[in-house]
Amino acid sequence: MMITRNKPHKKILIQIACLLFLLAGCSNAGNSNSSTIGTEESKSSKPVSGGEFTYALSTPPDTLDPQASGFAVSYRVLKSIFETLVYQSKDNTIEPWLATEWDISEDQKSYTFKLRDDVTFHDGSKFNAEVVKYNFERILNPKTRATTAASYLGKFKSIEILDDYTIKINLSEPSATFLTLLAHTNLSIVSQEAAEKYGDQFNAHPVGSGPFKFVEQVENDRIVLEKNENYHGGYPFAEHDGPAYLDKLVFKIIPEEATRIGSVQSGQVNAIETVPPQDVVSIKANNQLNILEAATGGLPYTLFINQTTAPWDDVKARQALKAAIDVKTIVNTLYLGTYKRAWSSLAPITFGYDKSLENKDSYDVKKANQLFDELGWEKASDGLRKKDGKTLTLRILNDAINREKRQDISLMVQQQLKEVGVQVELITTNDPLSILKDAKGYDLRGNSRVALDPDDLTLFYHSQKTRDTGGLNLSWIKDKEIDTWLENAAVELDKEKRADLYKQVQQKLIDQVAVIPIYDFPYTVAAAKKVQGLKFDSLGYPLFFDVNLQK
Repeated sequence: MMITRNKPHKKILIQIACLLFLLAGCSNAGNSNSSTIGTEESKSSKPVSGGEFTYALSTPPDTLDPQASGFAVSYRVLKSIFETLVYQSKDNTIEPWLATEWDISEDQKSYTFKLRDDVTFHDGSKFNAEVVKYNFERILNPKTRATTAASYLGKFKSIEILDDYTIKINLSEPSATFLTLLAHTNLSIVSQEAAEKYGDQFNAHPVGSGPFKFVEQVENDRIVLEKNENYHGGYPFAEHDGPAYLDKLVFKIIPEEATRIGSVQSGQVNAIETVPPQDVVSIKANNQLNILEAATGGLPYTLFINQTTAPWDDVKARQALKAAIDVKTIVNTLYLGTYKRAWSSLAPITFGYDKSLENKDSYDVKKANQLFDELGWEKASDGLRKKDGKTLTLRILNDAINREKRQDISLMVQQQLKEVGVQVELITTNDPLSILKDAKGYDLRGNSRVALDPDDLTLFYHSQKTRDTGGLNLSWIKDKEIDTWLENAAVELDKEKRADLYKQVQQKLIDQVAVIPIYDFPYTVAAAKKVQGLKFDSLGYPLFFDVNLQK
């Protein structure tokens, strides 16, 4: 099985695309998953080289070492500095990047990669097979603290250098996810010389091979990158080859929503991320800025019901709980039509998503009351349900920051459950991890995850992935059938069969009310009208390679 990059062919395609662009006045092509910037005036404008582009982030990255990062916001910066061996296209196929082609052995346990021979890191060192081998070893070295990256290499066994630009990676068993995981930003290739030179300070001196080079970082204020004039080309989703258009790319850290909105409206920054729903509506109405939206892949924002705490360990109680929560009203009220309601434990653009689960609304207060009655939880004079001297209580664990109005969701759930006699206690903390490790410490927890592959369901729903073992199984669900489906899907190479396995998982999670899906997160950007060429990758992360500023 071999995939080959044909560089001359790619350049011809780019030249044809540019010719059509000029002749037809076309703009950056959008797709079903995302939008790209382009007013009627700028659609026919020729890209302009030079200039400084400032992009406001809502939170600071945790680190600029891609292999040690665990925050989605970090990837928005790292994707301009670093590159991976392969990347995932928007139809979920895997395409060459630093690797030009690969061959998979008959037993599906060995991958032989041919590497590009024209790539140089920002410090002048060469990219080759030795560097790739070093990177895999660095990720697996506990000193790197590459927790997420190392988890993606769970089936990695060894790596061999066959020649200067050929490597062979051996796995302990076949994997349906290995190539996809290689496309993750956490598995970016860093400069070996820089990593060895700076050691645990590499985060402060990040060196990659991408279209932009690191200049400086001022903590909680800004990150400055500059154009890599010697960029080798071949950037994913790009409409031109060679170096980026921009001279400088600045990421400004502006956590406060109103300040962030004001900064783009006043022209202090060129674009901002995570636009609040009310501002999306107003900006679209006044048409002073462009709004871009990209669907994100992975797991939508979901309420996980802890199955170890009574009475929520009873599926009938969970059914009553779900029937009492009006998800449609929550999403419409808080997000004003800018977010879509989620129906499954996977996001719609993720491989294996089960569309058949859509539009099956379970909100039914009468049914909720009936089920609680049948369970012996009777309403007392204070309106709360009681049984054996205990009040029916649901403890919701919240983060201290009201990210994406998630605290407001809890407040609305609290109000809705009061109508059926359930007392809701809100636990708000700066340290949710310590509570999550305690199986009895909470009843309901909301979470989401950006992911390339549905295999991330394993982290959240396999019985061996509970929080006390380092996993993300927030429901503490232990279901042998789900475990088997997840394990089989991880090694199933037939795409149709693999998708069916994940659909079975999604259906059972809904049937057993292990979770209540709430919303699919759209990554939303507001940008000045002069900004052109901003795109998104297959996960909804912004790409700045084609960005240029019209005069």
